[in-house]
Amino acid sequence: MGAHFQPRPIRNKLAVRQKSIRSSVAKRFAKVKVLLCDVDGVLTDTGIFMGGDSEIKRFNIQDGLGLRLLQQAGVKVGWVSNRPSYATTLRAVELKIDYLYQKDGNKVEAIESILAKTGFTWSQVCYMGDDIVDLGPLGRAGCAVAVANAGIEAKAAAHYITNLEGGYGAVREVVELILKAQGKWDAIIARMAQ
Repeated sequence: MGAHFQPRPIRNKLAVRQKSIRSSVAKRFAKVKVLLCDVDGVLTDTGIFMGGDSEIKRFNIQDGLGLRLLQQAGVKVGWVSNRPSYATTLRAVELKIDYLYQKDGNKVEAIESILAKTGFTWSQVCYMGDDIVDLGPLGRAGCAVAVANAGIEAKAAAHYITNLEGGYGAVREVVELILKAQGKWDAIIARMAQ
């Protein structure tokens, strides 16, 4: 008799999102007052389409809805990028992002200027990054998150590594973890189900 073929299990996105997290990480998500994200590689898939004077980026719609839900639940949202981009500005305006920093420079200084305006501390920051330019914020944030496709150095600095890649729902994954840790998710679901 020949060997019996066993198909590989299909990976279900919902099952990936429902993966349990350590209680110490859940406590970090519970303290978050502001979610700050790198843009390229976290909110996008790292790809950029360029032609002439224009640049096109692909943003994930579910990430966008998640960010709006987070803001409605009282958590501030900001994007911190070393790369100025008109496409990023357009998306930030559309989503009413609270803080947008796009400048070649030190991300830690940019975030400290946001913290000075808000009165928040690093311990209340959830920072999402994907590369070595994010190591400063990742090393200071109370909740440091690297996306699944991040570089090894960013992953080593993170308290949590997403199951989903940047530009493919990683931000939404983190938004849901924050809202669940803060006890706000069930009320959002109940409101949406009306």
